[in-house]
Amino acid sequence: MNIALMAHDNKKELMVQFCTAYAGILSRHTLCATSVTGKMVSEASGLPIHLFMARIHGGAEQIGARIAYNEIDMVLYFCDPNNPQYNESLTYITKLCDQNNIPFATNLATAEMLIMGLARGDLDWRDIVNPKTKPFTT
Repeated sequence: MNIALMAHDNKKELMVQFCTAYAGILSRHTLCATSVTGKMVSEASGLPIHLFMARIHGGAEQIGARIAYNEIDMVLYFCDPNNPQYNESLTYITKLCDQNNIPFATNLATAEMLIMGLARGDLDWRDIVNPKTKPFTT
């Protein structure tokens, strides 16, 4: 599966911890991320991650385009609900995930549910919808 990782500034460390904790599961999938988040996760966890631009430079739009073309199977986007500067990119990604039936988590609890479901095979239906698509290489 193709999994996109995004995190607001004060949630990046939480994303690093999450990906480190679940590196065994995530390592069996193709990961992409906005640049700062991806670099932090890759350096801490050793996971290979395709890096898009930083959110401020259009990284959310790059990931959004892949969602729109059904090239992303899951999005983990750890959000800061107290910082309104991020509302535009969050709304954009949320809308695309809803329109395309992409599993989407904005917090740790939901991300853990998705990752555990991924490990159990609960999301294998995405392989039927999107067979063997590799939109990027790491």
